[in-house]
Amino acid sequence: MNIREYPEPLEIIAEQFRRLPGVGKKSAMRMAFGLVDMTQDEVNELASELIDARSKLRNCRICGNLCEGETCDICADESRDSDVVCVVEDVRSLLAMERIDSFKGRYHVLGGTISPLDGRGPEDINITSLVERVGNGKIKELIIATNPTVEGESTASYIAKLFRPLGVKVTRIGYGIPVGGDLDYADELTLSRAMEGRKEI
Repeated sequence: MNIREYPEPLEIIAEQFRRLPGVGKKSAMRMAFGLVDMTQDEVNELASELIDARSKLRNCRICGNLCEGETCDICADESRDSDVVCVVEDVRSLLAMERIDSFKGRYHVLGGTISPLDGRGPEDINITSLVERVGNGKIKELIIATNPTVEGESTASYIAKLFRPLGVKVTRIGYGIPVGGDLDYADELTLSRAMEGRKEI
């Protein structure tokens, strides 16, 4: 006869927390116990706040950033340079680039990378709207700031080949970012140097 280490409902709670990126089995169980220590009213409030906050978040119709309205604060900021667009994999990378506080252009969030091994092609990421943005004729430079991974490099190459014939300058951020690293974990100085060291591709 198998004896459970934890009651089934507690394991179910922990399993739900494990669905979050970076949360391992022990961390998930600690959070599950934390939830159990809360009163039922506190749990109800937590669940209600999470549902409410998540329902208010959407992707900016222009760049793909997270926001509450139709467009994000960055796209709505008329003081930012609309000629230069920094292309990033996800919103976390966008926020990392914003932390350096030296890039004053706009962004485009791809929502992933091209990865044939994982069955992800150009049609699975946010490329079509970037083509539309470039087609409007205002963008002069695309700065590719995908992570320096195999998938990030493949995506950068694809974007360069796609947009170079259209007369758009395509640059890649410099390699202050270690190969295999994520922008989200890079410090501000490293990101700043990477941006300054970008080169045309």
